Amino acid sequence: MDIILASGSPRRRELLSRVQLEFTVISVDIDETPYQDESPKDYIVRMVAAKAEAATVQLNRQLKNNNAHLYQSLLSKPIILLTSDTIGVLPDGKTVLVKPNNREDAYRMWQQMSDSTHEVWTAVQATQLSLQPKRSDEFNNEQVWQIINQQQIIERTEVTFVALTPEMMSDYWDSGEPVDKAGGYGIQGLGAAWVSRINGSYTNVVGLPLAQTLALIKEMTNTDTR
Repeated sequence: MDIILASGSPRRRELLSRVQLEFTVISVDIDETPYQDESPKDYIVRMVAAKAEAATVQLNRQLKNNNAHLYQSLLSKPIILLTSDTIGVLPDGKTVLVKPNNREDAYRMWQQMSDSTHEVWTAVQATQLSLQPKRSDEFNNEQVWQIINQQQIIERTEVTFVALTPEMMSDYWDSGEPVDKAGGYGIQGLGAAWVSRINGSYTNVVGLPLAQTLALIKEMTNTDTR
């Protein structure tokens, strides 16, 4: 089966490319605001499911608008759609650390992570799509992409930070690196200087637990429901 990565993250694309996995990329845009009192697990499970749904709608719009030439090679067989979401979780097990809204938001998160251990959680969902007869008149084509199988995993990694000073936080924010990263740091970049120890998958902290994702793809391929 062919693979579509529904993510705008260059880090996830780079990780999958490292293992020479062939895949197509599409970007999806959803509201990533956590619900009030939503647990970290409920949040990331909801995110990867919502991203898969949004990507399926986008693929069906391509069919409706006769723009399927971008995905012509995908039309004759089922595909695996990969969606992922990464968050930081404080030791209380409840506080979710997402991408910072601004400098003050980043500082607030970093102060809570300074000289302590937090966790990085990544949820990955593999969604198998197949062209099926349309169920309504919503689309002009005779067939539409429909979800026929889904599997999810959640990977957790412990990350310990050094004690952070105001100068360290100011310099790091000014670098521009924290803006689009969960918890406001990138372990693969300048943020590595803040990390004294990790326990678990390094690639999970980057944004995609690579070994576990490849195992998920293999399992999904072996359970092809055609």
